Amino acid sequence: MLKDKVVIVTGAGGGIGRDFALAMAARGAKLVVNDIGASVSGEGKDAGPAQKVVAEIKAQGGTAVANTDSVADWDAANRIVKTAIDSFGKIDVVVNNAGILRDRFFFNMSVEEWKAVIDVHLNGTFYVSRAAAPYFKSQASGRYINMTSTSGLIGNFGQANYAAAKLGIAALSKSMALDMAKFKVTSNCIAPFAWSRMIGTIPAETPEQQARLDKIKRMETSKIAPIAVYLASDASQDVTGQIFAVRANEIFLMSQNRPIRSVHRAEGWTPETIAEQAMPAMRAQFYALDRSQDVFSWDPI
Repeated sequence: MLKDKVVIVTGAGGGIGRDFALAMAARGAKLVVNDIGASVSGEGKDAGPAQKVVAEIKAQGGTAVANTDSVADWDAANRIVKTAIDSFGKIDVVVNNAGILRDRFFFNMSVEEWKAVIDVHLNGTFYVSRAAAPYFKSQASGRYINMTSTSGLIGNFGQANYAAAKLGIAALSKSMALDMAKFKVTSNCIAPFAWSRMIGTIPAETPEQQARLDKIKRMETSKIAPIAVYLASDASQDVTGQIFAVRANEIFLMSQNRPIRSVHRAEGWTPETIAEQAMPAMRAQFYALDRSQDVFSWDPI
């Protein structure tokens, strides 16, 4: 399905990114396995994880090279793309998967914690995607696969930085889909449900939290890979600007912001008439302060 496609997967040294790289290589793609080898919080650097995944791919008869540049730096992001060009002569797919966590309640979050997460997730997705754009334009083809999260699409406690970055990625992905459509380039998002190193940082201090983690642990990272392979392939040419969630064997098409209710008053509104008429009319359609587990409340299938 991906024979001779050249694919960059960022954050591919473990977890979902590793599964993406292995699955795409198994379908014939040539991989740039990017990972700086940092901790979940983005600290440190180690070439080992990326090299290990490359070795796995080669052991299975595939083709791959490692790259340890940071997506959070513009020049480094260009080097990631240049690695694909220098190694394989082209670039067909960019999977923006690299990420870190600096979880803390909003009222305690430091500026450094905010910037670090935005830099890797949102800026990193822009930098690598923008670096690949001239190649995609010149060849009139290309695939962007961007990782979002229900933390941003729906909401979660203690993740203001991560949620903002992930919802920003959804908007960025839609803009990329619009701007690149005339060049036959697609851009889509995946919101994954799976047990990974990053999810492993969620606290389990109460029976309810432990039950939630036990549910997540049943969702394997490898279950996310098939839709990524599909979105990377020529079969997905007419699929762009969409947000998919994957939860074990379930695939969801996620909604995007659209008007759901309106009110009109011919003589215009005052603060008083808004309070008396507009808000009561719309209140039934208000969204609750839901989190992901409130919306996806059933066991994974």
